[in-house]
Amino acid sequence: MNNLKETDFIKPLVSIVMPTYNRAKFIGKAIESILEQSYKNWELLVIDAISTDNTEEIIRKLNTKYSNIKYVKMSADDPKISEKLNFGINIASGKYISRLDDDDYWCDKDVLKLQINFLEENPDYVLVGGGVILVDAGYNELFKYLKKEKHEDIRKNALLSNPFNHCTVMFRKDTALLLNGFNKITFCEDWDFFLRLGLKGKFYNFQRYFTCYLLSGQNMSYTRHREQSKFVFNIIKRYKNHYPNYYKGLILNSLQYFYSFTPAFIKKRFHSYLKFFKGNYF
Repeated sequence: MNNLKETDFIKPLVSIVMPTYNRAKFIGKAIESILEQSYKNWELLVIDAISTDNTEEIIRKLNTKYSNIKYVKMSADDPKISEKLNFGINIASGKYISRLDDDDYWCDKDVLKLQINFLEENPDYVLVGGGVILVDAGYNELFKYLKKEKHEDIRKNALLSNPFNHCTVMFRKDTALLLNGFNKITFCEDWDFFLRLGLKGKFYNFQRYFTCYLLSGQNMSYTRHREQSKFVFNIIKRYKNHYPNYYKGLILNSLQYFYSFTPAFIKKRFHSYLKFFKGNYF
């Protein structure tokens, strides 16, 4: 009995799903920000498949000290991010699913407390998020932005840009399972999933900065911009009868598509500025 920890007796109310791949360099900082949360009744599911660094060793060592930190190995050869997320959602014990990437970290110690309290008090809401601070590889702040706060305003912009920062969200597990989780697509699986959640309930974004988001060369959103734009077109068309501003969404994404033909060194230079513009105005 002396080997049992306090967390062994408590079913977690929230499960934090963290897909990973060769992020031994960053994942410790991400997990440290979870351990520093004021809300303690959580479990962390680190979902891995083909990492070749010492990520597994790091997580299993942490598990000896914190039983609610769990390393889960998938059998798939090279699963998409959507498959890792769905796997995590299906095995999660929590009523709520929280998301944090393996190279980002929470900069607000009350992220879980605020989001859980809101969802507990507002059963008609299915998805909540918050603001992000973008940082470089040295964790120096580049810029920050907050997404639209209220449900009505979020809906108005839902086809113009992703209405939530994925690394800040919490949603209801039962609603996610009802929708069969994330669609298995290469890009924008989070945007597509959020819009489907919005067909089942309401949205909210806290006007607080929740997460420091690492903007670095490993981010593929500018290196494969053209492919991504094609997926965005499909999303806009798929939900045109459910959200307003369909034509504005088409025009905005058309501009991004044409921008994708500019040389890579230009896109790399202006990538952060575009994220700032979209984050602040859409």
